[in-house]
Amino acid sequence: MSQEENPNTAEELEQKLRSLTADYQAKFDEMAELVARVRHEINNPLTGVLGQAQLLLREDLNEKTRKRVQTIEELAIRMRDTVAQLRQVQRTMKGGVGNAIAETDEAADESKDS
Repeated sequence: MSQEENPNTAEELEQKLRSLTADYQAKFDEMAELVARVRHEINNPLTGVLGQAQLLLREDLNEKTRKRVQTIEELAIRMRDTVAQLRQVQRTMKGGVGNAIAETDEAADESKDS
């Protein structure tokens, strides 16, 4: 069947593509909002945990307690770094479907090069 026989096919496909893109963009926006909430909910108490651990490390502690507090500090820093990575994910999602696809392609290209 040629386009002359079915002139609406290209327009229908374009409309369907626009509709799918809008649906995915709405889902991306929802996910970006969820990532923002998760970051906030983790970051606030994490800041307190990390700060308290760092304050404790200034105290005169026995070796066993010092090692435990250092472990808490190290794990809190690791979590803080993971939360910071979520910020980049959120930015990618806010950029929209096209931006996320482009960044995924770039990441795939980089992993092939390494």
